[in-house]
Amino acid sequence: MLAFLPILGIALAYARLNRSEPNCGNGYTWVGRSIGPWPGFLTGWVVLVGNVIFMAYTGAVTGSVVLQFLNKLGARTAFGVPLDPNSAATSTVIGLAVLVVVTVTAVTGVRSATRLQFGLLVFEYAVLLVFCAWGLAAGDQPFSLTWFEPFRIGSATSLEQGLVLAVFLYWGWDAAFTVNEETRGAGDAARGGLIALTVMLALFVFAAVSFQRVMGDGELVRNGPQALTFLGTRLAPEPWASLPLAALMCSAFASLQAGVIPTARGALAMGRDRTLGPVWTRVSPRFGTPAVGTVLIMAIAAAVAVLALGIPKLNEMILAAVNSIGLVVSLYYGLTALACALRFRADLRAGWRAALTGVVVPAAAGLALFALGASLAWHYATMSDHFAARPDNGWFMLLVPGLILASGLVAAARAKWALRSPYFVTGRGTDAEALTLPGDRDRDRDDDGDPAAPPPEPAR
Repeated sequence: MLAFLPILGIALAYARLNRSEPNCGNGYTWVGRSIGPWPGFLTGWVVLVGNVIFMAYTGAVTGSVVLQFLNKLGARTAFGVPLDPNSAATSTVIGLAVLVVVTVTAVTGVRSATRLQFGLLVFEYAVLLVFCAWGLAAGDQPFSLTWFEPFRIGSATSLEQGLVLAVFLYWGWDAAFTVNEETRGAGDAARGGLIALTVMLALFVFAAVSFQRVMGDGELVRNGPQALTFLGTRLAPEPWASLPLAALMCSAFASLQAGVIPTARGALAMGRDRTLGPVWTRVSPRFGTPAVGTVLIMAIAAAVAVLALGIPKLNEMILAAVNSIGLVVSLYYGLTALACALRFRADLRAGWRAALTGVVVPAAAGLALFALGASLAWHYATMSDHFAARPDNGWFMLLVPGLILASGLVAAARAKWALRSPYFVTGRGTDAEALTLPGDRDRDRDDDGDPAAPPPEPAR
């Protein structure tokens, strides 16, 4: 609930910027124009790399959930290999197969991806709401308003860590703004992002209360990421107890899809500005999607997932990724919010409402995320006296975001001096209207799915 406040400010900044300049590169384009090309490029870069890391790690998580579901069905081995959900290697292999399926759905167009996403979400939300409502009614742990009292958090460090984790949990609502060139109007993307964000808040709070009604603190800690599955077994007999696990599997699949689509479109925006190579601008003539870039992103994510096997325990892989990505997400959210405040600073004289939503709230949200990231980075830098590849090692926690930023500076230098990108001259992204996705069947169809009527020929 605390993290929702700055994230809402970021969402308002995205909505305001999107009304002015819809672009599938969103933050990369907006920050480059309002603050400068170097921070703009870094915004696009951390989104691109952060999403690739997310997909690599979430692929392993998805594989683990699939293996848990197979174990529930009685499958313990396949081709002589144990189907162990705690095996990082087996989970990663299954996750790579899932990532291929997700990539195929992303390549075939936004409309087909949306239909699949809608089906997955309806199922998982229905299961989540039913079981959480059941837990709320049947739980034997006494409800307490202290669950919502921020002053009961043990320390400032715990608060910072929790906020960064929550920022990561909310991450994804901005995917709506990466398909704004494929929607009928800029307002649709903004509306979708804000609806997603508020629904997530409601679901998080509802589920948190239900979990605490059913489980004590010790049980929550022991079950960790399997808490939803544990909730199902506590409340219902089989086969109904397996429904939450099936919902979790659908959720992981949907999360991967929600990562692939915006990453490919962000790379498309950078490619058409020549800050990345031309390969990222290749659009499928059949589906009207950045198909080549989507496949490349899947391949890179698969390579990262294989490299991640160097960390032996899957839970350590998850925690390391969450902490690292939370820092870079805070960075690019903060930069985009400040870009909004700078671009629309004239709104300070346009009335209190425009000033609040266009300048004051985005600036406050961006600065809050900057302060959060800086404070947590300082904590990581001072918590360890040596390096070790473990999620409880502060230097390791700083290594991933440090490498992302350093590689971004190298890539920016290449774009400026080797590729001679005009983006570093003007700081402006390519006009979305001039270079939108060709062959956009998703946008060029009416509500019944039939091709829209062509516009009338202009009068001579």
